[in-house]
Amino acid sequence: MPTPHNAAKEGDIAKTVLMPGDPLRAKFIAENFLENPVCFNTVRNMLGFTGTYKGKKVSVMASGMGQPSIGIYSYELYKFYGVENIIRIGSAGSYKEDLNIFDVFVADDAYSESTFAKTLDGSTESILQPSKKLTDAIKETAGKLGIKIYSGRVHSSDIFYHKESSDYKSGIESNDCDCVEMESFALFANARALKKNAACILTISDSLVKHEETTAEQRQTAFTQMMQLALETALVV
Repeated sequence: MPTPHNAAKEGDIAKTVLMPGDPLRAKFIAENFLENPVCFNTVRNMLGFTGTYKGKKVSVMASGMGQPSIGIYSYELYKFYGVENIIRIGSAGSYKEDLNIFDVFVADDAYSESTFAKTLDGSTESILQPSKKLTDAIKETAGKLGIKIYSGRVHSSDIFYHKESSDYKSGIESNDCDCVEMESFALFANARALKKNAACILTISDSLVKHEETTAEQRQTAFTQMMQLALETALVV
């Protein structure tokens, strides 16, 4: 059963997986929110754990950074381990004045310049949607928990460091992106290709407008509202 990137065996992974980018965030969630967590993967230190949350089996596994990385891990979870739902729980940089650090953002869709979807299955779309049912469940759960959320379009960028250029900015502006991260577009592409479910919850970790940012430690351990929202959603899907 193990793949080249995942040492898990059949039955080790739950139908719903929470997927942060950072392996240490996965470890933090497992140790602080799951009952009786068991580590099912340490290959390349891309940590994965399965435990129970309020009696329901839930897994959490890191995706690493960027679309190629989440593309590999999410594809294998869907294709080889019977996973039905992946909820990305990541960080993002705000493009908008009214999105502040620590705000919780739910992706309605993802824009990208990436060729990931085209290479995967020939799709020429630059905007992909998450699974409506799963995204609606997240929003409904947020309302029940009293968690204020923002929603809109994320920019899934392949580039973290880049030269300033009008072409780069024009795509963001013309597509009215609210924030930027590096993984959702590929996750949504895999889910669509394999007829699975994907959604994305982000915490704003820095503002590209106000030039504010969180620390690495805060990104690892302080985004607890997002973690709680994903876990509570896992109970109803």
